Amino acid sequence: MAAPNPKPRAAFTRDQRLRGKTRFDELFATGKRRISHPFMACTLRRDDHGPARLGISIGRRCGTAVRRNLIKRRLREAYRLMQDHIPEGFDFLLVVRPHEPFTVDAYQAKLRQLLR
Repeated sequence: MAAPNPKPRAAFTRDQRLRGKTRFDELFATGKRRISHPFMACTLRRDDHGPARLGISIGRRCGTAVRRNLIKRRLREAYRLMQDHIPEGFDFLLVVRPHEPFTVDAYQAKLRQLLR
């Protein structure tokens, strides 16, 4: 019989995903911007105190669909691993500029710079 896991597994749930074109547009137009190459983060506080939400905007200039999806998967994983350190009640939109894909650890370091 396996020993119980002392720390529950962090998940990236549906509630933590930023969805909807109108919310993306609102964040892009009125959110506070921070830049750390190759990302621009737009942040906006919500009225509720629900979990922080992440949206990723990545264009075709970043490469083929395979490369874009690889970057998005690694960004979501980096966000998932550090979600305990992110304040609640915020929406984050990451606009990705063209770059070679980083490791998950490198993405975590970039996100720490942007989301503090």
